[in-house]
Amino acid sequence: MSDDNKPKLGMRAPLGVRRTVETGKVKQSFSHGRSNTVVVEVKKARVLRKPGDPAPEPVAAPEPVAAAPEVVAPAPAPRPAPAPQQARPMSPLERREQQERLLREAEEARMTALEEARRREEREKIELTEEERRRAEEKSRPAEEAAPAPVPEPEVAAAAAETAAPAAEEAPQASTSSTSAPPPRRFTPVIAPKRPELTRARQGEDRRQSGKLTVTRALDDDASSARTRSLAALKRSREKGKRGQAGPSIKQVRDVVVPEAITVAELANRMAERTADLVKSLFKMGTPVTSNQVIDQDTAELLVSEFGHNIRRVSESDVDIVTEVDVDEDETLQPRAPVVTIMGHVDHGKTSLLDALRGTDVVAGEAGGITQHIGAYMVTQKDGSQITFLDTPGHEAFSAMRARGADVTDIVVIVVAGDDGIRPQTIEAINHTKAANKPMIVAINKMDKPGSNAQKVREALLQYDVQVEAMGGEVQDVEVSATSKLNLDELIEKIQLQAEILELTANPDRPAEGVVVEAQLDKGRGPVATVLVRRGTLKTGDIFVVGPESGKVRALVDDKGKQIKSAGPSVPVEILGISGVPSAADQLTVVENEARAREVAAYRASVIQQKRTTSAPASLESMFSALRDKQSQQFPVVVKADAQGSVEAIVSSLQKIGNDDIQVRILSSGAGGITESDVSLAAASKAPIIGFNVRANAKAREIATRDGVALKYYDVIYDLLDDIRAAMAGQLGPEFFETVVGRAEVREVFSAGKHGKAAGLLVTEGFIKKDLRARLTRDDVIIYNGKIASLRRFKDDVPEVRAGLECGVTFEGSTDIKAGDYLETFEVEERERTL
Repeated sequence: MSDDNKPKLGMRAPLGVRRTVETGKVKQSFSHGRSNTVVVEVKKARVLRKPGDPAPEPVAAPEPVAAAPEVVAPAPAPRPAPAPQQARPMSPLERREQQERLLREAEEARMTALEEARRREEREKIELTEEERRRAEEKSRPAEEAAPAPVPEPEVAAAAAETAAPAAEEAPQASTSSTSAPPPRRFTPVIAPKRPELTRARQGEDRRQSGKLTVTRALDDDASSARTRSLAALKRSREKGKRGQAGPSIKQVRDVVVPEAITVAELANRMAERTADLVKSLFKMGTPVTSNQVIDQDTAELLVSEFGHNIRRVSESDVDIVTEVDVDEDETLQPRAPVVTIMGHVDHGKTSLLDALRGTDVVAGEAGGITQHIGAYMVTQKDGSQITFLDTPGHEAFSAMRARGADVTDIVVIVVAGDDGIRPQTIEAINHTKAANKPMIVAINKMDKPGSNAQKVREALLQYDVQVEAMGGEVQDVEVSATSKLNLDELIEKIQLQAEILELTANPDRPAEGVVVEAQLDKGRGPVATVLVRRGTLKTGDIFVVGPESGKVRALVDDKGKQIKSAGPSVPVEILGISGVPSAADQLTVVENEARAREVAAYRASVIQQKRTTSAPASLESMFSALRDKQSQQFPVVVKADAQGSVEAIVSSLQKIGNDDIQVRILSSGAGGITESDVSLAAASKAPIIGFNVRANAKAREIATRDGVALKYYDVIYDLLDDIRAAMAGQLGPEFFETVVGRAEVREVFSAGKHGKAAGLLVTEGFIKKDLRARLTRDDVIIYNGKIASLRRFKDDVPEVRAGLECGVTFEGSTDIKAGDYLETFEVEERERTL
């Protein structure tokens, strides 16, 4: 060993892990132009030797001719290990320095290894690029020139024998040259393209389980091409072949129904096209829109034509259901029960008469003894015939409800108290009956009371063009008493006789149609509507549309509270399963499916919304009334009631209250209890909440207490209107009335020292007082409005000066006085405002 190779003190080998595996990337080419880059590993042989043995020299690649045997020098004998010495304990400072040195050396070794790996990767990339270029050139040549001649297996064995011969000669020499250390191992080089596995692969015997993918196999073009295709590739090729045989797909042409206005998204849905495509086409046309934007029918026609579909224009009114044109055939009609509406003035005994006919006591459940709703009842007579009664309230606030009752009824019974005679609501009921062209029967009630005069009632009806049979007319009349049940049978007979004259019929074997008599929001059952079936049969499970609402019949409840499965013509029932609370007099129609019901309901809701938001045509009267309404104060209220009819009556009555100074503003109205949203709405406008036969829930009461919202509960409409009238008057405050008590003319102006100027007056009218307010005018223009500071006659202060006398006055804070001005003194009177 030379001096340079001898170990020296302080020399250490760099720390780190020697790489035994070399990695590289190989690009694979597959069919259909696909390629893949894989990472391959080249393992180096590990040489095990004893410490002190020299490293084996690398094996040179064999030349075509036999190489001369290599002479290997004998390995030097290992040096004897030095005797172990007693280790000196290291101080903490030395230990820290040693640790820092070791860490520094390890970091340097790691950085060196990373740099070597980076350089090696760069070299491999360059080699791979050259290899790919070479393979591309070989593929571009003709197939017969590019394919190498196959090497038979005997030649591969001969080449291996020639390579192994020098190694066999070197082995004895190495063993004899050194006896202390074994000779280094020598490996026989293998010619890569001549491996037996690849020969089998060319013969079609290769499988995926034949072994790992090595560098030589990846670089061998013949081996790559010989690998079998995957199952997914075979499936893809078969599907592509089927598509090629089927030819191009044929676009389906649709008939697109386009209303007068439609959203882009809905039009795309009907065309079965992508919404983004329609938006893009509109953008190219110069109309940038969103998917939810509404376009007109002409623009929709351009889009439908561009996408190759056929358009079918329809009007929005075609969406709605028109029942007038749907007439039943005569052979399908069957007799039905008459619908009788009872009308009359307040407290004339309408509900009591109906109770006597039904044998029930409905009046006890009404607040204040008056009817607040429309009740619908079916009464079965002794002979088995049935009569449907509608009871309408008699108060003037429910005129709209009475008008609807006259619309849906067949016969009207007008109840007149024998002791009270014709009253305003009686006259209104007569007018509604004549407008609806319905036959009427006059029932003169309370004939058991002293002072009742039926003949006087008959004579009073003549002035309203109502002639009863006793007076030579055609209107039937009967004297009855609800309390003593006098002549009730005669009233029933007259109703049946009138029904026979009318020949009432309907077709029960068809989808049902009806009219909403009353609707309300029940806390436990949700929206509930009382419906009078006009024709057809309404069954449980039917899908219907009623006004702007739709639903499915979940349950049918008759007038006695029992659940039934179906209801025929002239039968009043309560319906459960509505999406919302409809309005009274809304038409109910059974449709074929839920989609149709939702479509009709959405159209009707849009029409209602458009009417609400669209302003009326401008005119001078509407302009002045709008200006007057803006100048007047607003009294906001929130109205909640137990039934929709009561809501309409209350809103109509409140809108009649007011004058040019103040008007009622309805923030919200609806049927049902008072909720948190109602309280929040009222709190924003400082409005009271009116609850008619309803109450607020616990959460709503808590919010109302916190925000200071007034909750006012009523069960009689008279009290409600009186309180609102008083509250509106209180908001306006008291009225001030001015009364002129004296007038005077300024004749001269004097200097008054510290008061400035004094005016010499001649009182022409009334009197002048010191404590009164005064107004000084010049050419009918007010130049001073205040109080009189001092009033004197000659040199004496006086409290009052009458007409025809002269006096002198001074004013507080004013010196602009000239001869010829006029002075007025007036009194201001404060009065409470009333509506």
